[in-house]
Amino acid sequence: MTDKPITLGEIASLISADLDGDPDFVINDAGTIPECKPDWLTFANDTTHLAQFEASNAVAAIVSRDLPKSSKMTLRVEDPVTAFAGIVRLFRNMMTPPVKGVHPSASVSETARLGDDITIAAGVVIGENVSIGAGTCILENTVVMDESVIGEQVIIFPNVTIYDNTQIGNRCILHAGCTLGAYGFGYDSTSEKHLLSDQLGYVLLEDEVELGANACIDRGTYSTTRIGQGTKIDNLVQIGHNCQIGKHNLICAQVGIAGSTQTGDYVVMGGQAGVADHVNIPSQTMIGAQSGVIGDLKADRYFGTPARNAMKAMREFAALAKLPDMVKRLRKLEEQLATIADSVPPSQQDAA
Repeated sequence: MTDKPITLGEIASLISADLDGDPDFVINDAGTIPECKPDWLTFANDTTHLAQFEASNAVAAIVSRDLPKSSKMTLRVEDPVTAFAGIVRLFRNMMTPPVKGVHPSASVSETARLGDDITIAAGVVIGENVSIGAGTCILENTVVMDESVIGEQVIIFPNVTIYDNTQIGNRCILHAGCTLGAYGFGYDSTSEKHLLSDQLGYVLLEDEVELGANACIDRGTYSTTRIGQGTKIDNLVQIGHNCQIGKHNLICAQVGIAGSTQTGDYVVMGGQAGVADHVNIPSQTMIGAQSGVIGDLKADRYFGTPARNAMKAMREFAALAKLPDMVKRLRKLEEQLATIADSVPPSQQDAA
């Protein structure tokens, strides 16, 4: 974090920008357009954001070189988003890089196999026969239970719980509080009690998987619950036992996927979508927020509960919004028909 004010001229030099404005103008912070104060720096990478910048309190922005000239001060670069991110870091106290090695307060089994250049922070517990690859970082109070395998260059944030036999590939990121390998929600209810069924499987994360804070992935009943390479899972997601999630899925916050469901590659699920058990979802499928999937799908865009073709669902919702007016019109028509019927002489009614 910068310990002194920084001028637009200094910023222009740092990011190799073409400055249109006062090089001595002092910048005290950086942020997005809606939150900016007059002495803050913001960014605009398209004409929409440029118009918002013009109408805002901000007086200086990093902008794309191909945008029109602005009435305010600008720093023109090829990639304003990347350049702005670099400047934001000057005004933020970022997390201190963790120290390599094993913290004295960590509890590491003598049977654990530790790779080179790893970090095991304070309060971490590493169980029997755990394997940890080179360059991996495990932060405070995480628990890794027996026989688990963690690959290289994995980042595990504080308070993560990794049950026994879990397998984590290379370059994965596990955010705070997530849980891998908890027992699945499976019970034998043939007696008067709900008896926990076998929970003998494990969780397998392939390379470059990311799990959000407090996400939960249950172990398989007998084999794996698998999360495919490159899949990104948001905060508070629940994935049930035996699920087979494909590669490069995007699963947004609060999605719940029941046991033994399978997805193909590049599936997208919006926030709070729910998926029933034993469902097959093919590659390239998109499921809208708060949709409920109760059966197998074909590759398409889905929305609503039960989930159906998104365009059809939108038309249905639009028609439903008209229903109160249609009911009023129907009642008026019924009243008019009743008035007409009352005006017809009984002889004509009988003839009819």
